[in-house]
Amino acid sequence: MSKAYRVRPGTKVRLKDFDPNDTSEFKGDKEEAQQELEKLNTELERLQECLYAEGKHKVLIVLQGMDTSGKDGVIRSVFDGVNPQGVRVACFKVPTPEELAHDYLWRIHKMTPGKGEMVIFNRSHYEDVLVVRVHELVPGSVWKKRYDQINAFERTLAEEGTTILKFYLHIDEAEQKQRLLDRLADSSKHWKFNPGDLKERALWGQYMQAYEDALSKTSTDWAPWYIIPANKKWYRNLIIARLLVGTLQSLNIQLPQPLSEVDVERYRLQLLVG
Repeated sequence: MSKAYRVRPGTKVRLKDFDPNDTSEFKGDKEEAQQELEKLNTELERLQECLYAEGKHKVLIVLQGMDTSGKDGVIRSVFDGVNPQGVRVACFKVPTPEELAHDYLWRIHKMTPGKGEMVIFNRSHYEDVLVVRVHELVPGSVWKKRYDQINAFERTLAEEGTTILKFYLHIDEAEQKQRLLDRLADSSKHWKFNPGDLKERALWGQYMQAYEDALSKTSTDWAPWYIIPANKKWYRNLIIARLLVGTLQSLNIQLPQPLSEVDVERYRLQLLVG
């Protein structure tokens, strides 16, 4: 299943070739998908607890996509019930003066996971070949070098024990328009609406080109990109949960060895007489 959406290294990505309405990897209905997602949530809770207890592996999940593509929704739905003690969400907004005084990866590196941790990047270092490129915040001669720099950065993380999964949440213009209209129609969701989203929407074509180049140039064996059909929220969540759980299962994460019966009895007696 993972091969269906995984970008093979060296592949030239054309997003028009990927259907954002695709649900072909699930043969049931939406209700059945929700039931499967609940089972995956339970398994993810177990795996995350083992990950934290073992303290060996590090997991980084990168979420990228256009405004309204569902990055927050993925975090709420896929990670529902996961113990926050071993999971962090890092959001990267406009760089602060301190961050701008350093190289663009400085603020990213310090947010990467430690042993036993799972970290979710809600937007990421890829903003520096997306927003920066589209808005011409630096010359082309600068951002074009960043693809190789990002690949090298992620390879370093991988070689130091970090498992990296990168998800591009693929929606189309019509779906984004409807989601923005839905936010305006519901007063409880007005806080989600940002007039700046309309300015970004006007640059859709430039963003698609920037994403195509980023996906083509930075999907690697050690840090693969997955293009996730995201017009159907339930399907988006299901596929990401499947991929994440499958990846964690492949790590063969183990709980630490339990105490011996002798030690259990010794500690029990100490508690009883203490």
